[in-house]
Amino acid sequence: MSTTPIATGDDRWLIAIDIDGTLVHDDGYLSPRVVAEVERVRALGHEIIVATGRSAANAIPVVNSVGIKHGYSVCSNGAVTIEVDPVHPRGFKPVEVITFDPSAVLERLIKHLPDAHFAIETANGDYKFHKAFPAYALGANNIETPLEHLMGEPVSRVVVLSPGQSVEDFLDVIAEVGLHSVSYAIGYTAWLDISPEGISKASALEVQRQKLGIAPDRVITMGDGRNDISMFEWARAGGGLAFAMGQGPDEVKAAATAVTASVEEDGVAQVLAAFEGILFTHDAATSG
Repeated sequence: MSTTPIATGDDRWLIAIDIDGTLVHDDGYLSPRVVAEVERVRALGHEIIVATGRSAANAIPVVNSVGIKHGYSVCSNGAVTIEVDPVHPRGFKPVEVITFDPSAVLERLIKHLPDAHFAIETANGDYKFHKAFPAYALGANNIETPLEHLMGEPVSRVVVLSPGQSVEDFLDVIAEVGLHSVSYAIGYTAWLDISPEGISKASALEVQRQKLGIAPDRVITMGDGRNDISMFEWARAGGGLAFAMGQGPDEVKAAATAVTASVEEDGVAQVLAAFEGILFTHDAATSG
């Protein structure tokens, strides 16, 4: 009876997977089929890194639920990298936390979006907000505070929610504001994540790729949102692959190598189930 060899050295791949809309459904459901395929590919010796816009505290339950008990995860759109640690009280240890002063950005956004909801993610992963957010959005450690108290301390992320606006109107306002000093990504709804300048899922994943010694063309990324475009472009620039979820916006699909099924149809599991075939095709194309 033959067995599949465990990948080592230059044969290892790095697979980066988003959480919301990719690993889990909008209601938080995680398909057992997805979990099984993540575990299968990891057992083959490849590195799977969860790369999410969620804070570390919000991400770690999903990271654990897909069977990842050791290794690293990229959180807060690249501003926070954690080491998964089951014995730590929080289930993880921060490895890198990149912050910036949000004052100038918040002042400009408040001027253009006076009715929006604003929140900050502090350096220790807690949130402060001045108007209510959806219950699932900010995690358990959050504090309601006056708007002026959101300024004056280093943060790893600013979150803006403008529920009364369409995505199109919101995009127009953000373009008018002109956020040149930070990186930002806009979700499906009128939702804006602002990170430190030059920081993205891609920048954090590149650090991990180099530490792991995985070749640039041995990278696969999967996601569904505009904040995944940076890691799609990073993967493709190095000769790797990027898969957009079937329900994602057209601009996200356009940035990918290919489009898989929607999250409801277990798109991640479909990609990972075809992993060996994808590698064979990729290697044949690059060697040719």
